[in-house]
Amino acid sequence: MAFDVSVDKGVAEIVLNKPPVNALDSREWAQLAELCSSLGRDERARVVVIAAEGRGFCAGVDIKELAADPSLITRVNRGCYDAFAAIYACAVPVICAVHGFCLGGGIGIAGSSDIVLASDDASFGLPEIDRGALGAATHLMRLFGMQKTRRMLYTGEPIGAEEAYRLGGVERVLPRAALRGAARELAGTIAAKSPEAVRLAKQSLNGIEPIDVVKSYRFEQGFTLELYTSPDSQEARDAFLEKRGAKFEGKRPKGARSEP
Repeated sequence: MAFDVSVDKGVAEIVLNKPPVNALDSREWAQLAELCSSLGRDERARVVVIAAEGRGFCAGVDIKELAADPSLITRVNRGCYDAFAAIYACAVPVICAVHGFCLGGGIGIAGSSDIVLASDDASFGLPEIDRGALGAATHLMRLFGMQKTRRMLYTGEPIGAEEAYRLGGVERVLPRAALRGAARELAGTIAAKSPEAVRLAKQSLNGIEPIDVVKSYRFEQGFTLELYTSPDSQEARDAFLEKRGAKFEGKRPKGARSEP
C-alpha cells in the first residue's frame, strides 16, 4: 500500500510512501479517498495530517500507468475527484505537510485541505499543460488566488515556499526536519478542542466557501478528458516519457468545443 496510517491521541496521520516520487495510480487515488472518509467517521480521529516520505510530497498522477493503458484515464479522473472531495469533505480538519515538490494531484491534496504547512524547500506547481492534461486549478485557486493560478496553469511554472506563504496559501514555512513535528503539534492543539465544536466548525466553513469546490473541479475534469483525447495530449505525454521536446501541430481536435 502506498500509505502508512496511524492514529494517536486524536491525531490521525496519512503518510504517502510510494518511492520514488509518490505518484499515485488509479487504485491508490481511490484508496486515499476511502482513507480520508473512514478517518472522518472514526471517533478516535479528531484531526487528520497528510504528509509524505521521500524526495517530495506528491508528483501527482502516475503517468506511466496511463501510458501503458490510456483507457484508465476515466478511473484516474474518478480517483482524483473522489480523493480531493473526501479530503475537502472530511468531517474533521485536514492539515497538509508539504516538503519538496507538490505537483498536479499533490496540489489537489493540499488545496483540498484546511491548513497547509510547508518546508523551506517546498515548491508548488501544475505542470499539466506540458503533460497533455489539465486539472486542479480549483484547488490551486483556493491556495493562491485567481491571477497566480492563471499564470501557473498557463506556464506550468512552479512557485517556492516563501512565495506560497506570501500569497497566503501556506500557514507556515519551516525547516524540513521540523515540518512533520509542527504539523502534529498544530493537530494536537485542534484535537484538544471540543470534538463536536470542531466538526461543526469544519462543516460551517465548507458551507461558506465562495465557490463550490467539488462541482468546480468536476467542471474542470470535463476539459481534462476532452484534451486527453487530442493528438497534442498524446504528443505531450510521449515527449515527457521519452525526455524530449514536444512538437505540436496546433490543430484543434475533431469535435472540439468552439467559443459561443
